[in-house]
Amino acid sequence: MHAILTVFAKEFRENLRERRTLFSALLLGPLLGPLLFAGALSLQIERSAGRADRPVQLALAHAERAPNLAAYLTQSGIEVTPVGFDAAAARQAIQAHRHERVLEVTASFAAHLAAGEPAPLVLYADSSDVASAADTEHVRGVLEQYGSLLARLRMLARGSDPLVLAPVAVQDVDVSTPAGRSVVALGTLSYLVLLTMLMGGMYLAIDATAGERERGSLEPLLTVPARRAHLIYGKILAACAYMSLSLVLTVIAFAVLLRFVGLERFGMSINFGPWVALRLVLYCLPLVPLGAALMTIVAAYTRSYREAQTYLGLVLLVPTLPLVFAGVMGLRPSLLYMAIPSLSQHFLITSLLRDEPVPGTYFAVSVLATLAIGALLVGIAGRLYRREALLG
Repeated sequence: MHAILTVFAKEFRENLRERRTLFSALLLGPLLGPLLFAGALSLQIERSAGRADRPVQLALAHAERAPNLAAYLTQSGIEVTPVGFDAAAARQAIQAHRHERVLEVTASFAAHLAAGEPAPLVLYADSSDVASAADTEHVRGVLEQYGSLLARLRMLARGSDPLVLAPVAVQDVDVSTPAGRSVVALGTLSYLVLLTMLMGGMYLAIDATAGERERGSLEPLLTVPARRAHLIYGKILAACAYMSLSLVLTVIAFAVLLRFVGLERFGMSINFGPWVALRLVLYCLPLVPLGAALMTIVAAYTRSYREAQTYLGLVLLVPTLPLVFAGVMGLRPSLLYMAIPSLSQHFLITSLLRDEPVPGTYFAVSVLATLAIGALLVGIAGRLYRREALLG
Protein backbone atom coordinates (compact mmCIF):
# COMPACT_ATOMS: atom_id res chain seq x y z
CA MET A 1 0.00 0.00 0.00
CA HIS A 2 2.91 2.31 0.70
CA ALA A 3 4.20 1.85 -2.86
CA ILE A 4 0.75 2.54 -4.33
CA LEU A 5 0.37 5.74 -2.31
CA THR A 6 3.88 6.85 -3.22
CA VAL A 7 3.17 6.47 -6.93
CA PHE A 8 -0.19 8.17 -6.45
CA ALA A 9 1.40 11.20 -4.75
CA LYS A 10 4.09 11.43 -7.45
CA GLU A 11 1.59 11.27 -10.32
CA PHE A 12 -0.79 13.69 -8.63
CA ARG A 13 1.95 16.30 -8.07
CA GLU A 14 3.41 15.93 -11.55
CA ASN A 15 0.02 16.39 -13.17
CA LEU A 16 -0.44 19.59 -11.16
CA ARG A 17 2.66 21.00 -12.86
CA GLU A 18 1.22 20.32 -16.34
CA ARG A 19 -0.76 23.53 -16.65
CA ARG A 20 -2.27 22.76 -20.06
CA THR A 21 -3.38 19.31 -18.94
CA LEU A 22 -4.71 20.69 -15.68
CA PHE A 23 -6.59 23.44 -17.51
CA SER A 24 -8.19 20.94 -19.88
CA ALA A 25 -9.04 18.34 -17.23
CA LEU A 26 -10.24 20.52 -14.36
CA LEU A 27 -11.28 23.82 -15.93
CA LEU A 28 -12.11 23.52 -19.62
CA GLY A 29 -14.33 20.41 -19.39
CA PRO A 30 -16.04 20.96 -16.01
CA LEU A 31 -16.78 24.63 -16.71
CA LEU A 32 -17.14 24.92 -20.48
CA GLY A 33 -19.49 21.93 -20.81
CA PRO A 34 -22.06 23.16 -18.24
CA LEU A 35 -21.69 26.73 -19.53
CA LEU A 36 -22.45 25.71 -23.12
CA PHE A 37 -25.31 23.47 -21.98
CA ALA A 38 -26.90 26.19 -19.85
CA GLY A 39 -26.35 28.80 -22.56
CA ALA A 40 -27.92 26.65 -25.27
CA LEU A 41 -30.86 25.79 -23.02
CA SER A 42 -31.38 29.44 -22.13
CA LEU A 43 -31.24 30.45 -25.80
CA GLN A 44 -33.77 27.77 -26.69
CA ILE A 45 -36.10 29.02 -23.96
CA GLU A 46 -35.80 32.59 -25.21
CA ARG A 47 -36.58 31.50 -28.76
CA SER A 48 -39.56 29.45 -27.60
CA ALA A 49 -40.88 32.37 -25.58
CA GLY A 50 -40.42 34.72 -28.55
CA ARG A 51 -42.17 32.28 -30.86
CA ALA A 52 -45.09 32.04 -28.42
CA ASP A 53 -45.47 35.83 -28.34
CA ARG A 54 -45.64 36.32 -32.10
CA PRO A 55 -48.65 35.25 -34.18
CA VAL A 56 -48.49 32.25 -36.50
CA GLN A 57 -47.96 33.24 -40.13
CA LEU A 58 -50.14 31.63 -42.80
CA ALA A 59 -50.31 32.36 -46.52
CA LEU A 60 -53.92 31.76 -47.64
CA ALA A 61 -54.27 31.09 -51.36
CA HIS A 62 -57.60 32.20 -52.87
CA ALA A 63 -59.01 33.55 -49.61
CA GLU A 64 -61.99 34.95 -51.51
CA ARG A 65 -63.31 31.41 -51.91
CA ALA A 66 -63.69 31.00 -48.13
CA PRO A 67 -64.14 34.39 -46.39
CA ASN A 68 -65.60 32.79 -43.27
CA LEU A 69 -62.59 30.50 -42.97
CA ALA A 70 -60.24 33.48 -43.33
CA ALA A 71 -62.13 35.34 -40.61
CA TYR A 72 -62.02 32.30 -38.29
CA LEU A 73 -58.28 31.91 -38.78
CA THR A 74 -57.75 35.56 -37.93
CA GLN A 75 -59.93 35.31 -34.82
CA SER A 76 -57.85 32.29 -33.73
CA GLY A 77 -54.71 34.42 -33.63
CA ILE A 78 -53.28 33.41 -37.01
CA GLU A 79 -51.91 36.19 -39.18
CA VAL A 80 -53.35 35.51 -42.65
CA THR A 81 -51.62 36.79 -45.79
CA PRO A 82 -53.81 36.48 -48.93
CA VAL A 83 -51.92 35.16 -51.96
CA GLY A 84 -52.91 33.92 -55.40
CA PHE A 85 -50.68 30.84 -55.58
CA ASP A 86 -51.48 27.69 -57.47
CA ALA A 87 -50.00 24.33 -56.43
CA ALA A 88 -46.66 24.90 -58.17
CA ALA A 89 -46.30 28.46 -56.84
CA ALA A 90 -47.14 27.32 -53.31
CA ARG A 91 -44.44 24.63 -53.41
CA GLN A 92 -41.89 27.07 -54.81
CA ALA A 93 -42.72 29.71 -52.18
CA ILE A 94 -42.07 27.24 -49.35
CA GLN A 95 -38.91 25.83 -50.90
CA ALA A 96 -37.60 29.39 -51.38
CA HIS A 97 -38.51 30.16 -47.72
CA ARG A 98 -40.74 33.08 -48.69
CA HIS A 99 -43.51 31.44 -46.66
CA GLU A 100 -43.36 28.70 -44.04
CA ARG A 101 -46.79 27.28 -44.92
CA VAL A 102 -49.48 27.89 -47.53
CA LEU A 103 -53.15 26.95 -47.23
CA GLU A 104 -54.92 26.65 -50.59
CA VAL A 105 -58.69 26.92 -50.82
CA THR A 106 -59.63 24.74 -53.78
CA ALA A 107 -62.02 25.84 -56.49
CA SER A 108 -64.59 23.25 -55.39
CA PHE A 109 -64.47 24.24 -51.72
CA ALA A 110 -67.70 26.28 -51.70
CA ALA A 111 -69.63 23.75 -53.80
CA HIS A 112 -68.72 20.83 -51.54
CA LEU A 113 -69.46 22.91 -48.45
CA ALA A 114 -72.92 23.86 -49.75
CA ALA A 115 -73.69 20.24 -50.59
CA GLY A 116 -72.79 19.11 -47.08
CA GLU A 117 -69.78 17.19 -48.31
CA PRO A 118 -66.14 17.37 -47.09
CA ALA A 119 -64.71 20.60 -48.52
CA PRO A 120 -61.09 20.11 -49.70
CA LEU A 121 -58.25 22.30 -48.41
CA VAL A 122 -54.57 21.81 -49.23
CA LEU A 123 -51.96 22.70 -46.62
CA TYR A 124 -48.42 23.02 -48.03
CA ALA A 125 -45.54 22.82 -45.53
CA ASP A 126 -41.98 21.51 -45.26
CA SER A 127 -41.90 18.62 -42.76
CA SER A 128 -38.09 18.81 -42.59
CA ASP A 129 -38.27 22.38 -41.24
CA VAL A 130 -38.16 21.67 -37.52
CA ALA A 131 -38.41 25.34 -36.56
CA SER A 132 -41.84 25.74 -38.18
CA ALA A 133 -43.26 22.30 -37.31
CA ALA A 134 -44.97 23.46 -34.12
CA ASP A 135 -46.69 26.39 -35.87
CA THR A 136 -47.83 24.11 -38.70
CA GLU A 137 -49.39 21.74 -36.18
CA HIS A 138 -51.12 24.72 -34.58
CA VAL A 139 -52.63 25.71 -37.95
CA ARG A 140 -53.75 22.12 -38.51
CA GLY A 141 -55.41 22.11 -35.08
CA VAL A 142 -57.28 25.36 -35.82
CA LEU A 143 -58.54 23.89 -39.11
CA GLU A 144 -59.80 20.82 -37.25
CA GLN A 145 -61.64 23.10 -34.81
CA TYR A 146 -63.19 24.93 -37.75
CA GLY A 147 -64.33 21.62 -39.22
CA SER A 148 -65.87 20.61 -35.89
CA LEU A 149 -67.68 23.95 -35.71
CA LEU A 150 -69.17 23.45 -39.18
CA ALA A 151 -70.25 19.92 -38.25
CA ARG A 152 -72.12 21.20 -35.19
CA LEU A 153 -73.80 23.94 -37.23
CA ARG A 154 -74.95 21.34 -39.77
CA MET A 155 -76.45 19.24 -36.99
CA LEU A 156 -78.32 22.25 -35.61
CA ALA A 157 -79.63 23.10 -39.10
CA ARG A 158 -81.07 19.59 -39.31
CA GLY A 159 -82.68 19.85 -35.88
CA SER A 160 -80.28 17.42 -34.20
CA ASP A 161 -78.27 17.83 -31.02
CA PRO A 162 -74.57 18.54 -31.82
CA LEU A 163 -73.56 16.54 -28.75
CA VAL A 164 -74.37 13.42 -30.76
CA LEU A 165 -71.07 14.01 -32.55
CA ALA A 166 -69.15 13.80 -29.27
CA PRO A 167 -70.01 10.43 -27.69
CA VAL A 168 -66.83 10.47 -25.60
CA ALA A 169 -65.39 13.38 -23.60
CA VAL A 170 -61.76 12.87 -22.70
CA GLN A 171 -60.24 15.03 -20.00
CA ASP A 172 -56.45 15.25 -19.91
CA VAL A 173 -54.95 15.24 -16.43
CA ASP A 174 -51.22 15.98 -16.31
CA VAL A 175 -49.76 14.31 -13.23
CA SER A 176 -46.19 15.42 -13.94
CA THR A 177 -44.42 17.64 -11.45
CA PRO A 178 -42.49 20.80 -12.35
CA ALA A 179 -39.26 18.93 -11.55
CA GLY A 180 -40.32 15.98 -13.70
CA ARG A 181 -41.10 18.22 -16.67
CA SER A 182 -37.67 19.82 -16.44
CA VAL A 183 -36.02 16.45 -17.26
CA VAL A 184 -37.35 16.85 -20.81
CA ALA A 185 -35.01 19.83 -21.19
CA LEU A 186 -32.18 18.30 -19.12
CA GLY A 187 -32.07 14.98 -20.97
CA THR A 188 -28.37 15.14 -21.89
CA LEU A 189 -27.15 16.34 -18.49
CA SER A 190 -26.19 12.85 -17.30
CA TYR A 191 -24.14 12.27 -20.46
CA LEU A 192 -22.24 15.54 -20.02
CA VAL A 193 -21.52 14.78 -16.37
CA LEU A 194 -20.12 11.33 -17.19
CA LEU A 195 -18.15 12.61 -20.18
CA THR A 196 -16.41 15.44 -18.31
CA MET A 197 -15.71 13.08 -15.42
CA LEU A 198 -13.86 10.69 -17.75
CA MET A 199 -11.98 13.54 -19.42
CA GLY A 200 -10.63 14.56 -16.02
CA GLY A 201 -8.45 11.43 -15.82
CA MET A 202 -7.84 10.77 -19.51
CA TYR A 203 -4.45 12.47 -19.71
CA LEU A 204 -3.14 10.69 -16.64
CA ALA A 205 -4.30 7.36 -18.06
CA ILE A 206 -2.44 8.12 -21.29
CA ASP A 207 0.68 9.10 -19.41
CA ALA A 208 0.64 5.91 -17.34
CA THR A 209 1.90 3.77 -20.23
CA ALA A 210 2.00 5.52 -23.61
CA GLY A 211 3.48 8.72 -22.21
CA GLU A 212 6.12 6.93 -20.14
CA ARG A 213 7.05 4.74 -23.11
CA GLU A 214 7.35 7.73 -25.47
CA ARG A 215 9.57 9.65 -23.04
CA GLY A 216 11.77 6.59 -22.48
CA SER A 217 11.07 6.60 -18.74
CA LEU A 218 9.01 3.42 -18.61
CA GLU A 219 11.95 0.98 -18.42
CA PRO A 220 13.74 2.84 -15.57
CA LEU A 221 10.40 3.07 -13.75
CA LEU A 222 9.95 -0.69 -13.87
CA THR A 223 13.35 -1.23 -12.20
CA VAL A 224 12.31 0.43 -8.93
CA PRO A 225 11.97 -1.94 -5.94
CA ALA A 226 8.19 -2.20 -6.14
CA ARG A 227 5.77 -4.60 -7.77
CA ARG A 228 4.74 -3.54 -11.24
CA ALA A 229 1.09 -3.97 -10.41
CA HIS A 230 1.48 -1.53 -7.52
CA LEU A 231 2.94 1.05 -9.88
CA ILE A 232 -0.06 0.95 -12.19
CA TYR A 233 -2.46 0.88 -9.24
CA GLY A 234 -0.91 4.11 -7.99
CA LYS A 235 -1.29 5.68 -11.44
CA ILE A 236 -4.92 4.53 -11.67
CA LEU A 237 -5.56 5.96 -8.21
CA ALA A 238 -4.16 9.33 -9.34
CA ALA A 239 -6.42 9.23 -12.42
CA CYS A 240 -9.36 8.45 -10.11
CA ALA A 241 -8.52 11.48 -8.00
CA TYR A 242 -8.57 13.83 -10.99
CA MET A 243 -11.74 12.25 -12.34
CA SER A 244 -13.40 12.78 -8.95
CA LEU A 245 -12.27 16.42 -8.90
CA SER A 246 -13.61 16.91 -12.43
CA LEU A 247 -16.92 15.31 -11.40
CA VAL A 248 -17.32 17.57 -8.36
CA LEU A 249 -16.46 20.72 -10.32
CA THR A 250 -18.87 19.77 -13.13
CA VAL A 251 -21.76 19.15 -10.74
CA ILE A 252 -21.08 22.42 -8.92
CA ALA A 253 -21.01 24.29 -12.24
CA PHE A 254 -24.34 22.76 -13.26
CA ALA A 255 -25.89 23.53 -9.87
CA VAL A 256 -24.92 27.19 -10.19
CA LEU A 257 -25.56 27.83 -13.90
CA LEU A 258 -28.93 26.07 -14.16
CA ARG A 259 -30.38 28.55 -11.66
CA PHE A 260 -30.18 31.23 -14.37
CA VAL A 261 -31.71 29.26 -17.26
CA GLY A 262 -35.32 30.30 -16.61
CA LEU A 263 -37.27 27.06 -16.99
CA GLU A 264 -39.79 28.43 -14.49
CA ARG A 265 -41.33 30.47 -17.32
CA PHE A 266 -42.62 27.19 -18.78
CA GLY A 267 -43.93 25.67 -15.57
CA MET A 268 -40.75 23.73 -14.80
CA SER A 269 -38.48 23.77 -11.79
CA ILE A 270 -34.91 22.49 -11.61
CA ASN A 271 -34.34 20.15 -8.70
CA PHE A 272 -30.62 20.79 -8.28
CA GLY A 273 -29.94 21.99 -4.76
CA PRO A 274 -26.86 21.19 -2.64
CA TRP A 275 -28.30 17.87 -1.38
CA VAL A 276 -29.18 16.80 -4.92
CA ALA A 277 -25.71 17.76 -6.15
CA LEU A 278 -24.10 15.70 -3.39
CA ARG A 279 -26.23 12.66 -4.19
CA LEU A 280 -25.44 13.02 -7.90
CA VAL A 281 -21.73 12.91 -7.11
CA LEU A 282 -22.24 9.80 -4.94
CA TYR A 283 -24.17 8.08 -7.74
CA CYS A 284 -21.35 8.69 -10.24
CA LEU A 285 -18.32 7.98 -8.03
CA PRO A 286 -18.50 4.15 -8.45
CA LEU A 287 -17.91 4.68 -12.18
CA VAL A 288 -14.59 6.46 -11.53
CA PRO A 289 -12.31 3.40 -11.03
CA LEU A 290 -13.99 1.62 -13.94
CA GLY A 291 -13.31 4.53 -16.28
CA ALA A 292 -9.74 5.02 -15.07
CA ALA A 293 -8.89 1.33 -15.43
CA LEU A 294 -10.52 1.05 -18.87
CA MET A 295 -8.58 4.02 -20.22
CA THR A 296 -5.35 2.69 -18.72
CA ILE A 297 -5.85 -0.70 -20.40
CA VAL A 298 -6.51 0.91 -23.78
CA ALA A 299 -3.46 3.19 -23.40
CA ALA A 300 -1.31 0.14 -22.59
CA TYR A 301 -1.78 -1.16 -26.14
CA THR A 302 -0.74 2.08 -27.82
CA ARG A 303 2.77 3.11 -28.83
CA SER A 304 2.62 6.89 -28.59
CA TYR A 305 0.84 9.66 -26.77
CA ARG A 306 -0.98 10.75 -29.92
CA GLU A 307 -2.14 7.23 -30.71
CA ALA A 308 -3.44 6.87 -27.15
CA GLN A 309 -5.37 10.13 -27.49
CA THR A 310 -7.02 8.81 -30.64
CA TYR A 311 -8.14 5.55 -29.09
CA LEU A 312 -9.22 7.08 -25.80
CA GLY A 313 -11.29 9.60 -27.72
CA LEU A 314 -13.31 6.60 -28.89
CA VAL A 315 -13.41 5.15 -25.38
CA LEU A 316 -15.13 8.34 -24.20
CA LEU A 317 -18.07 7.36 -26.41
CA VAL A 318 -18.60 4.13 -24.44
CA PRO A 319 -20.77 5.73 -21.72
CA THR A 320 -23.03 7.19 -24.41
CA LEU A 321 -23.98 3.84 -25.96
CA PRO A 322 -26.26 2.62 -23.13
CA LEU A 323 -27.81 6.10 -22.95
CA VAL A 324 -28.55 6.02 -26.68
CA PHE A 325 -30.21 2.60 -26.34
CA ALA A 326 -32.24 3.87 -23.40
CA GLY A 327 -33.49 6.83 -25.42
CA VAL A 328 -34.22 4.93 -28.64
CA MET A 329 -35.88 1.93 -27.00
CA GLY A 330 -37.65 3.91 -24.28
CA LEU A 331 -36.10 1.89 -21.45
CA ARG A 332 -37.31 2.39 -17.91
CA PRO A 333 -35.35 1.70 -14.71
CA SER A 334 -35.36 -1.93 -13.59
CA LEU A 335 -33.20 -4.07 -11.35
CA LEU A 336 -31.56 -5.71 -14.38
CA TYR A 337 -30.56 -2.40 -15.97
CA MET A 338 -29.03 -1.25 -12.69
CA ALA A 339 -26.24 -3.78 -13.30
CA ILE A 340 -25.12 -1.93 -16.46
CA PRO A 341 -22.55 0.81 -15.76
CA SER A 342 -23.34 4.31 -17.07
CA LEU A 343 -26.92 3.23 -17.84
CA SER A 344 -27.64 2.75 -14.15
CA GLN A 345 -26.03 6.12 -13.35
CA HIS A 346 -28.21 7.71 -16.04
CA PHE A 347 -31.37 6.25 -14.50
CA LEU A 348 -30.32 7.30 -11.00
CA ILE A 349 -29.55 10.85 -12.12
CA THR A 350 -32.86 11.09 -14.01
CA SER A 351 -34.83 9.91 -10.97
CA LEU A 352 -32.93 12.38 -8.84
CA LEU A 353 -33.73 15.31 -11.12
CA ARG A 354 -37.38 14.22 -11.24
CA ASP A 355 -37.42 14.30 -7.44
CA GLU A 356 -38.55 10.68 -7.42
CA PRO A 357 -37.54 8.21 -4.69
CA VAL A 358 -34.73 5.85 -5.64
CA PRO A 359 -35.20 2.28 -4.33
CA GLY A 360 -32.35 1.19 -2.11
CA THR A 361 -31.96 -2.04 -4.09
CA TYR A 362 -31.47 -0.09 -7.31
CA PHE A 363 -28.72 2.01 -5.76
CA ALA A 364 -27.05 -1.02 -4.18
CA VAL A 365 -27.04 -3.04 -7.42
CA SER A 366 -25.71 -0.06 -9.38
CA VAL A 367 -22.86 0.55 -6.92
CA LEU A 368 -21.90 -3.11 -6.48
CA ALA A 369 -22.05 -4.00 -10.18
CA THR A 370 -20.09 -0.92 -11.25
CA LEU A 371 -17.44 -1.40 -8.55
CA ALA A 372 -17.13 -5.11 -9.38
CA ILE A 373 -16.52 -4.44 -13.06
CA GLY A 374 -14.14 -1.63 -12.11
CA ALA A 375 -12.18 -3.95 -9.80
CA LEU A 376 -11.97 -6.54 -12.57
CA LEU A 377 -10.56 -3.96 -14.99
CA VAL A 378 -8.08 -2.71 -12.38
CA GLY A 379 -6.86 -6.30 -11.96
CA ILE A 380 -6.51 -6.68 -15.72
CA ALA A 381 -4.51 -3.46 -15.87
CA GLY A 382 -2.18 -4.80 -13.16
CA ARG A 383 -1.61 -8.00 -15.12
CA LEU A 384 -0.86 -6.04 -18.28
CA TYR A 385 1.77 -4.02 -16.45
CA ARG A 386 3.59 -7.21 -15.50
CA ARG A 387 3.98 -8.24 -19.15
CA GLU A 388 7.43 -7.79 -20.68
CA ALA A 389 5.75 -6.85 -23.97
CA LEU A 390 4.80 -3.59 -22.30
CA LEU A 391 8.33 -2.32 -22.97
CA GLY A 392 8.15 -3.08 -26.69
